[in-house]
Amino acid sequence: MSVDVIIPVYKPDEKLNRLLAVLDSQTIKPRRIIIVHTGEILSGEPDYLAKNICFRKIARGEFDHGGSRNLGAFLSDAEVLVFMTQDAVPADEYLLEGLVSSLSANVAVAYARQLPYEDCRAVERYIREFNYPDKGERRTKADLPVRGIKAFCSSNVCAAYGKEIFHRLGGFEEKTIFNEDMLFGAKAILGGYAVVYTADAKVYHSHNLGLLDQFHRNFDNGVSQAEHPEVFASVSSEKEGMKLVKYCISRMKEDRKLYLVPYFVMNCVCRYAGFFLGKRYKKLPMWAVRACSLNKQYWDGRENNGIS
Repeated sequence: MSVDVIIPVYKPDEKLNRLLAVLDSQTIKPRRIIIVHTGEILSGEPDYLAKNICFRKIARGEFDHGGSRNLGAFLSDAEVLVFMTQDAVPADEYLLEGLVSSLSANVAVAYARQLPYEDCRAVERYIREFNYPDKGERRTKADLPVRGIKAFCSSNVCAAYGKEIFHRLGGFEEKTIFNEDMLFGAKAILGGYAVVYTADAKVYHSHNLGLLDQFHRNFDNGVSQAEHPEVFASVSSEKEGMKLVKYCISRMKEDRKLYLVPYFVMNCVCRYAGFFLGKRYKKLPMWAVRACSLNKQYWDGRENNGIS
């Protein structure tokens, strides 16, 4: 089964070269690595991978969560499309093998477990544990009443898609501020396909975001949900958020790190405040929307688009 790896690249750091190097050691070799970038590629890409890499440059204004990935998919004729982000490094040589083995005729996407980097802060580690446990699962439409929004969850930080199903479902949303992977997961679930979380396929990926960054990120998450009521209006996000809070506090007790609770509370307040405002962004003036948003480029040309 042929596999192409597609990586959107924007202002990369050294993790990109580490990612490319580990891809070369996989038990299932990627036929091609398609890099969609804005011209800011690190110098000195590994020579031994040069023949496998296809670079596609686009204008910075065209770089988009969904559209850039769809362009990479258009450039591929492989049977399996593996999307990764530039800062996700495979944990071992079995990553692609694990993802590909999880795909089948009725599985639209299989996504990997995300492990924290060594420098990851404790609170972020607990959140990673909650969102990416050590046990995999398969979710279908039948899981919606119990799992709510979690049924739609997938992450294209590292995920494999059967190309035929990917195109049948229309790929990613071309213009979206956030959640293009979850929106695809929703199309898959509602279309009768399964989403698989493959815990044995692992990448290192984590961020030490500040409180303001969490606010901005969750504002964009709220905007995404407000712009797609056909997906998010009928499923609950708050219940999953409360489960996360309870899990993290229990882990702090277990590790005797209750001194982290005040920071965790502030973290949760910033997340919720951003999400709350993002879901109501249409009531805000455009200057406030831009100030709250992480992806300010998304709002270009929208000053007169129903927002004062």
